[in-house]
Amino acid sequence: MALQASQQRDPEGGPTPPAASLPALGRPLGAGQDGRAVHGVVLLLPPGPAAGIRPPSALALAGQRPLARRLCRAGAAEGLTVHVVRYRHRGWNGASAHPVRDTHWAADEVVRRYGDVPVCLAGTGMGGRAALLAAGHQAVTAVLALAPWLPEPEALVAPDPVRQLAGRRVLVVHGTNDEHTDPDLSYRLAERAKKANRDVCRFEVHSDGHALRQHRSEVQALAADFVRGTLLGHPFARPVTDALAAPPPLGLRMPLASGFGESLRY
Repeated sequence: MALQASQQRDPEGGPTPPAASLPALGRPLGAGQDGRAVHGVVLLLPPGPAAGIRPPSALALAGQRPLARRLCRAGAAEGLTVHVVRYRHRGWNGASAHPVRDTHWAADEVVRRYGDVPVCLAGTGMGGRAALLAAGHQAVTAVLALAPWLPEPEALVAPDPVRQLAGRRVLVVHGTNDEHTDPDLSYRLAERAKKANRDVCRFEVHSDGHALRQHRSEVQALAADFVRGTLLGHPFARPVTDALAAPPPLGLRMPLASGFGESLRY
């Protein structure tokens, strides 16, 4: 299987201009947009390449808007606010792990703006890895990783730590036909995390690829259900409850059923 780490390159090449000196939060969507009290915050962490010090592309940031709108529909009336995080650099950049640093900054900024509110880190691809690694921030109570990038060979020889996930609810979602980020690696990470934290589950989207386009509505409904449950105190839909309760491998290979979310009222 081709992996994202080997495929991703800075497509522009040549000399790189200075990147933004600081990360930033996109404008608030949901409760924070119109002055309503904020009771929970989702930080959306965009994907990106393995290396690159240019600022993030507008396309990567815009790609987070459909999920942001779906989450707002599900929770804005109850105080949910969503921000898209703008990294300083578009790439992971090896040991620098720039998106992790920027995610910690973003969580600090949420505390500064809104006070003691629960935070869910929701990342895609590279952003999924950043969400998993930045989960130790004191404000973070939940992590949603969509097709997380866990590159070879590091993921096998020196796997990412999982202790920072203790005390958080964690949901990993991965398409079984993903040719950019290996779904087996996200399973292995979830398996290790489950040993340290029972509140870990993983859903497999059968026949779907990296972008999860084929079952986008189901994936967004699953994300909304998870956020409502972790940040706003609602009961989870039955499949999520079952996945969290089931031991490996069942709770880590839970199939996302076609039509999930059609009966939900949010």
